[in-house]
Amino acid sequence: MSARRVSMRASYYAAHTYMILGVTAGLFYREFTKAHHFTGDTQLAVTHTHLLTLGMLGFLIVLALDKQFRLSGTTLYTCFFWLYNAGIAVSVTMMGVHGCLTVLGAPVPDAVPIVAGIGHIVLTVGLILLFVHLGKRLKAPLSERPATERSTAGT
Repeated sequence: MSARRVSMRASYYAAHTYMILGVTAGLFYREFTKAHHFTGDTQLAVTHTHLLTLGMLGFLIVLALDKQFRLSGTTLYTCFFWLYNAGIAVSVTMMGVHGCLTVLGAPVPDAVPIVAGIGHIVLTVGLILLFVHLGKRLKAPLSERPATERSTAGT
């Protein structure tokens, strides 16, 4: 199996994993707050949304872009993939910790939002790498673009 194919498959698996995590996080939010008779605002309310939007939908879009512009199989794409995933993981984990502590009525340590912020920064760096890579692919000479794009470039 080629490196490109493995990378495309990795995006599919990432999207699928984030779909499962997102739905599970939504269920956890509902049941955890109900079990603790909590009715206020908590970060748990948006954890599942972050997983579904940034994770599942984000990687489905990346998968479509990869299919069209052959993004995977490069160092820049690999850096994007791992930084973006790490950023989501750190951010969502800290959101979950913050949310659980809020529901339990425990104080939230100052480090939690700081680490969440670092996660968001890492996620943003990953997105910047994706846009840099996509921009390079769009500027590439027509002969280096995928055959599907070459056939429609003249129309």
